[in-house]
Amino acid sequence: MANPAVAGSLRNRLVLSLIGGAALLALILFVAVRSYAVQVAQQGQDRILLASATSILDAAAIRDGVVEVDIPFAAFAMLSTPADDRVFYAIYQDGTFLSGYSDLSLNSGQSVGSDRFTTTKLRGVTVRQVSANRRLIGANRTTDVQLVLAQTQDALAETLDQISRNAAALGVGFFALAAALSLWVASTTMGQLNRLTTSVTRRGPQDLSPFMKPVPQEMAPLVTSLNSLMGRLDQSLSQSEDFIAEAAHRVRTPLATVRSYAEATLQRVDREENREAMRSMVKAIDESSRAAGQLLDHAMITFRADHLDRQKIDLVELVQDLVTRLTPIAEMKDLRLVLKCDPVVRYAGDPILLQNAVRNLIDNAMKYGPVDSLVEISVAADVVPTITVCDSGPGFPPDEIETLTTRFKRGRNSKNSVGSGLGLTIAQDVAEAHGGTIKLSNRTEGGACVTLSL
Repeated sequence: MANPAVAGSLRNRLVLSLIGGAALLALILFVAVRSYAVQVAQQGQDRILLASATSILDAAAIRDGVVEVDIPFAAFAMLSTPADDRVFYAIYQDGTFLSGYSDLSLNSGQSVGSDRFTTTKLRGVTVRQVSANRRLIGANRTTDVQLVLAQTQDALAETLDQISRNAAALGVGFFALAAALSLWVASTTMGQLNRLTTSVTRRGPQDLSPFMKPVPQEMAPLVTSLNSLMGRLDQSLSQSEDFIAEAAHRVRTPLATVRSYAEATLQRVDREENREAMRSMVKAIDESSRAAGQLLDHAMITFRADHLDRQKIDLVELVQDLVTRLTPIAEMKDLRLVLKCDPVVRYAGDPILLQNAVRNLIDNAMKYGPVDSLVEISVAADVVPTITVCDSGPGFPPDEIETLTTRFKRGRNSKNSVGSGLGLTIAQDVAEAHGGTIKLSNRTEGGACVTLSL
């Protein structure tokens, strides 16, 4: 049986699709968590930076017409970090630098009372700075005080690194869990298909009934198509069986009629050359009838072997019926059929196939048995039921005995006898269909024996 072309694994495709989606979601989760963490951490630092700037500006005052800023200790204390981040400040009055770090430039265009945060470079390091304004009103004047306060971001960078590692661990954990779930989902999903495959595989060749077990909605079209195929196959097999039976009847009956006419004509012909021609015609008709019959028998056995119609039968009764029907033919050849059997041999098998097998064995024995000899048939219930047919003919050629069950194979001692080389093949096919064997042997006193074990 040819194997179907395979185009990858559906299970692997499903797993890869699910794992690919899980990887994408894990990456999105990592980016989203880290971005949110950066935003929250930056907002926290900005609030502290603004609070420190507000504390410094709250200490600004005009005394004797001069702006004084007494920077509180707490203003810088609240900016302390485990990484000892450096703090820079610059104080301006109406845009004029008063104190601090002069390279901290004042943001232009900033209105009074507004705050502005920027990230910039200062002395080779990245700093976060805030610009804040305060308007001071004295006795004789009004002035604006601007403060630029900056802090390095070493502690924030360490915090973000830790958050990134945690987010990465979370993403990896999520991916691992999603991958495990993907494998489970794929196995569960494909399990339905595997169960359907197992159910169909376990069916015997004769079981062509529809598949009725519940299946997922997506598999319903497949099961419907499968049931339709089995229905058509069952109908086709039934038609084939009917055709073989009808063909056997229609072929054998006309040949038998023609043979009868030929024999009758032979009795009325006087000239020897005409009688010889009629004898050749009768022999050709016999060969055609036997070959056609055995070919149809072999076709029937090949068809029924895969779906045996097992019935509880008595092998003794089956063989007795065959012997009764074949006795007139044996008497015409001056042979006697002798049946030796146990009282009852019960067996569950296909009676039609068993009849074909035994009939071919008896027919072979009558064909090779000499005139006035016996054809012995025995049926026994030993370890397994056995049917043995023996004759008193020339026996099997010892060097060919292993190959005589091959289809169309005939021994070298069968040249002058009618046959097609299918009798033993039919018997062997029937035995194998019933889980048995066929054994060919020669008798010490002369003759051949065939034992059919079931």
